[in-house]
Amino acid sequence: MTLAPLVIMQGLSQGEIWHLLANTGLVARLVLLLLLLFSVLSWAIILRKQGRFRSARNDSREFLRIFRQSKKLSDIRASCQALKASPLVEVFLAGYREIESQAATTENPGKPRIRSLDAVHRARQIASSAELTRMEQWLSWLATTGSVTPFIGLFGTVWGIKDAFRGLGSAGTASLRSVAPGISEALLTTAAGLFAALPAVIAYNHYVQRVKEFGALMDDFSLEFLNMTERHFT
Repeated sequence: MTLAPLVIMQGLSQGEIWHLLANTGLVARLVLLLLLLFSVLSWAIILRKQGRFRSARNDSREFLRIFRQSKKLSDIRASCQALKASPLVEVFLAGYREIESQAATTENPGKPRIRSLDAVHRARQIASSAELTRMEQWLSWLATTGSVTPFIGLFGTVWGIKDAFRGLGSAGTASLRSVAPGISEALLTTAAGLFAALPAVIAYNHYVQRVKEFGALMDDFSLEFLNMTERHFT
């Protein structure tokens, strides 16, 4: 029995929203459709990024455990395929390929040596930069959504208020009762703009921080990898 008022209020609220949508003008409907497209694409990016960052974090944790426990680079190389969600894998493979390239030309195959540790470091930097670029993909869309959609909603509101006051002048009345429905319909686009913007802004800030953390993790891993390379191949 205590839930009945809440159910009734929810039904009235939904009925009011649908009533407002049914009575909006063409411009407001186009604005709402555009905001819906922004929101749907933003949520698709948010959910996709959330899954990828979770996999990258789990695989990176496992890869670091294998890297620190293994004695041979070939053993670490064998585990890369199963942990490819981690950006550390590509950083490792870039350094590993450079080491293989230099070791293949050594005069003593039984005890390979590398000619340039800087070349290994540069290969690692290139791979790290590529991984950061991949992780930042589509984040600009979230930033655009967060900054643009409130203004798109505001445009719909301004247009709706203009139409409401034009109708007020045509009717020849000056009461709040006559203009309130038009203003409430106009304000719906502002609410829709905020609804599209807020999740995008929160997700963008969150994922930018995750990218920075992975960048620091790759830098630290690179130092560990260079230390191992220097101990075994120089």
